[in-house]
Amino acid sequence: MAVVSAAKFNTSISPTWCPGCGNYGIWAALKQALFELNLEPHQVLISYDIGCCGNGANFTRTYAFHSLHGRAIPPAVGAKLGNKNLVVIAVIGDGGAYGEGIQHLIHSARYNVDITVLVHNNQRFSLTTGQATATTPSKTVTPTTPFGEIKKPINPLLLSLDSGASFVARGFANDGQHLAELIKAAVKHQGFSHVDILQPCVSFNKENTNEWYRSVIYKLDSHKYKADNLLRAKEKAEEFEQNGKLPIGILYQQERETYESQIPQLAGEPLCRQSLEGIDCLAKL
Repeated sequence: MAVVSAAKFNTSISPTWCPGCGNYGIWAALKQALFELNLEPHQVLISYDIGCCGNGANFTRTYAFHSLHGRAIPPAVGAKLGNKNLVVIAVIGDGGAYGEGIQHLIHSARYNVDITVLVHNNQRFSLTTGQATATTPSKTVTPTTPFGEIKKPINPLLLSLDSGASFVARGFANDGQHLAELIKAAVKHQGFSHVDILQPCVSFNKENTNEWYRSVIYKLDSHKYKADNLLRAKEKAEEFEQNGKLPIGILYQQERETYESQIPQLAGEPLCRQSLEGIDCLAKL
């Protein structure tokens, strides 16, 4: 009998995350979003980073690519260019997305490639026991900052907006239905979609707990916010620095041509289905 629920995206392998990990909520929201979009596992490719979130490759039934640390976005871009019919998602942690792989985020946003990037942002390298990342707040004590983090954290949403991303949103791992709606909107958007997901780490981040997040977040849609103004989106992206509040929802959405729609070689059949006959790689242009 065919499975007619989000469970069709399950594999036979059970998750191994810590009890209470925010990854469970993100995993459930992702599967629910794909199900509500009427997608089948063979229509989706997810490129995973190294880290706790990367283990989702074992638990989620779609096409999957397990990349090097910080490099989940380039394979996702390549997959979309190779087969434009695929729904392509990159799943990556804040350490990889905003540290080692920050250049990939910047340039993919600038190009406006039609992929969705879901960043599991717990402000730690948790798989390696909680070292500081680029989003760890100043003065935070971690194994690599025993006297407190001396560097200023980056603002990932502001970075993405300044880089030209056409869809920028923030979600919360433990608000599953709201997060599923954000992921659905990101996937349906034609262009580069960046969803930064606030995620508690119960093992190595004792400051930013589930209770703490719930005390500072609020939903933009409950305030009749319109996501069509870049300046207003930047103001929302910086709100935590101004008043200690974290808005969740779609901060910015703009319709514009995607990178791949402007490449004539991709105008017809997906590249992976085009014939190689008659192509001379040594011919002069």
